[in-house]
Amino acid sequence: MVKKPEVLAIIPARGGSKGIPRKNIKSFAGFPLIAYSILAALRAESVTRVIVSTDDDEIACVAHEWGAEVPFMRPAELAQDKTTDYPVMRHALDWLKENEAYQPEVVVQLRPTSPVRPLALVDDAVKALLAHPQADCVRGVVPSGQNPFKMWTVDEASGAMKPLLQVEGIQEPYNAPRQILPATYWQTGHIDAIRLETILEKKSLTGDVLYPIHIDPKFTVDIDVPRDWHGAEATLKALTGEVVDPASNRRAFPKQPKFLVMDFDGVFTDNRVIVDQNGVESVCADRSDGLGFGLLKAQTPVECLIISKERNPVVAQRAAKLGIPFLQAVDDKATALKHAMRERNLAQEETIFVGNDVNDLPTLDIAGYFVAPADSHSEVLRRADLVLKNKGGRGALRELCDKLIAHWQSLD
Repeated sequence: MVKKPEVLAIIPARGGSKGIPRKNIKSFAGFPLIAYSILAALRAESVTRVIVSTDDDEIACVAHEWGAEVPFMRPAELAQDKTTDYPVMRHALDWLKENEAYQPEVVVQLRPTSPVRPLALVDDAVKALLAHPQADCVRGVVPSGQNPFKMWTVDEASGAMKPLLQVEGIQEPYNAPRQILPATYWQTGHIDAIRLETILEKKSLTGDVLYPIHIDPKFTVDIDVPRDWHGAEATLKALTGEVVDPASNRRAFPKQPKFLVMDFDGVFTDNRVIVDQNGVESVCADRSDGLGFGLLKAQTPVECLIISKERNPVVAQRAAKLGIPFLQAVDDKATALKHAMRERNLAQEETIFVGNDVNDLPTLDIAGYFVAPADSHSEVLRRADLVLKNKGGRGALRELCDKLIAHWQSLD
């Protein structure tokens, strides 16, 4: 059996941020900024240990809460505005060796200011480093936003412009079409995977031979000043399901699901309401859902229940047609769900809740599994254990019924 290499993730997070005060523990899309980097390391299969290097007690406390180690406090002289990365990494490694006799083979640096990371990025970077024995470091890069071959410097004495770079074989690269110029890349703050020897022997975080880990530019986020914050949050939410996100700590599908509880609007319906001139409301539902519930009832022990905030009689009519018990005009769905589970003597791990909007989220910690139709609110999509392929009122529940039937059949 091949021994798994020791891979240490180090997350540098000083307390004295000037551009955005308390930046590293400021709430970013609902969670401390540093949590995104901690979880990127903890969820990576290749990483064997995760530590945070900080000079700040509050950051250390938050880091512990999210599962990272803080075995030491960084000296104040290594937490200044102009402190570079190398002495911070070297201090961490020296401390671990002297106090714990611990040395990794690979060091992964994850900067909190680049929180929007693809799911497999850490593992991919470590794999790339190990696959190239000659490599000192693997660094995350994206295509350059601006081509440096079209950039200039200005001579201070004369005031004249001079081209920044030349290209062999191209007389005036700054006048050439970009298509014939060499491809260039911009390093991001997402990740560095570095061999221990590079840091200790070459006294560098890059060494002499660097390999790239190519990152789609859509993940590029670097938070330095307040105006970066909201745009970065929007980017993260737009990439739900593709990035490491504390909100998406998805649980495994229940082993023996016996209770399926559902919201009504946006789950049984497409979330639209049709109102006629007399104020009578009607909704649109999917007939395939009805067939799905019939099959579910015939082939599994799963019991169903509708819990709806809606006060319209349409809920009762649809529930009666499908033969599903219902609770209507419920403002506190979490409490109603607790009572329903207690009445049936059913456990959390046996219960699934299906919801589509933020008022359904309080049930997330009550049920053992939370499911969302494809067109749910963005925050629901972030937090759901399962996002269905179909939309509410457009086959989402039939999709879930089929999944439940297949699951129970696999247990036979």
